[in-house]
Amino acid sequence: MKVLLPTSTAGSLPKPSWLAQPETLWSPWKLQDQELIEGKQDALRLAVDDQRQAGIDIVGDGEQTRQHFVTTFIEHLSGVDFEKRETVRIRNRYDASVPTVVGAVARPKSVFVDDARYLRAQTDQPIKWTLPGPMTMIDTLYDAHYRSREKLAWEFATILNQEARELEATGVDIIQFDEPAFNVFFDEANDWGIATLEKAAEGLKCETAVHICYGYGIKANTDWKKTLGSEWRQYEETFPNLQKSRIDIISLECHHSHVPMDLIELIRGKKVMIGAIDVATDTIETPEEVAETLREALQFVDADKLYPSTNCGMAPLSRRVARGKLEALAAGAAIVRKELSA
Repeated sequence: MKVLLPTSTAGSLPKPSWLAQPETLWSPWKLQDQELIEGKQDALRLAVDDQRQAGIDIVGDGEQTRQHFVTTFIEHLSGVDFEKRETVRIRNRYDASVPTVVGAVARPKSVFVDDARYLRAQTDQPIKWTLPGPMTMIDTLYDAHYRSREKLAWEFATILNQEARELEATGVDIIQFDEPAFNVFFDEANDWGIATLEKAAEGLKCETAVHICYGYGIKANTDWKKTLGSEWRQYEETFPNLQKSRIDIISLECHHSHVPMDLIELIRGKKVMIGAIDVATDTIETPEEVAETLREALQFVDADKLYPSTNCGMAPLSRRVARGKLEALAAGAAIVRKELSA
């Protein structure tokens, strides 16, 4: 990116109340059929406008056309039965009723390509598109067919790569894969998770990112964080191998977390998307708070490789709070940008 310290979101933004229930994950749509299609596009345009007015540099769709960052992609695949459900433990944290893999998984047609094309038409700014990563996808399903987490992850990686190549062709500048599972399943991440992530990004000429966080600001995640102690060193387990990977950008949670900032040294040379906005609180950061997080990060990442962002998606927040946080992110980055230019 040409702008120093280009800002972006980690992914989701709150949906308008006329489209879905506010401040709720997996909220059912309030519209149907053609009205739903048009409503999603209207919401996407609003999300772009909110980001533009706040001063965000790399614009996303706010995930306005999907109910959930993982399951909406899976809904479009064959081999998965959403009527046949099982209860599984999601990332060793909470139980959820999930669909079942009943046969070979495949992507009959593109999932988000039309939405990405619509996003590209809304702005001349760089755009980013988010996809679930292979390991996080398998952790959101019950597998009654492959009965192998690794084999299913490789299948998903192939499907994701097909989607990513088509997204790139629409003019997407950054494709981000969300892998919060990397902060839980360390051995699997290092044994084959990072390899499947690279497969998902294989052959892409646009920039690629992996987003690894501690989850949305929902109770199950905030309760889990309370058990992690005074230092959160989970990134230490995967960063050395991610530093050697072909992924361009590593996205991590920083602000109001207990992640030691010096862990970023483990990915020296990579571009780093620094989470400088806490998504687990309605309190809107001040620009100076954002700037302080970025200043601390600059001890361990070069300025031309630092991308200020949010810790995670902001779907569970109100639109007012999310807009305030976007404005604070842009203003905080502007403070540090001015200091660096001086």
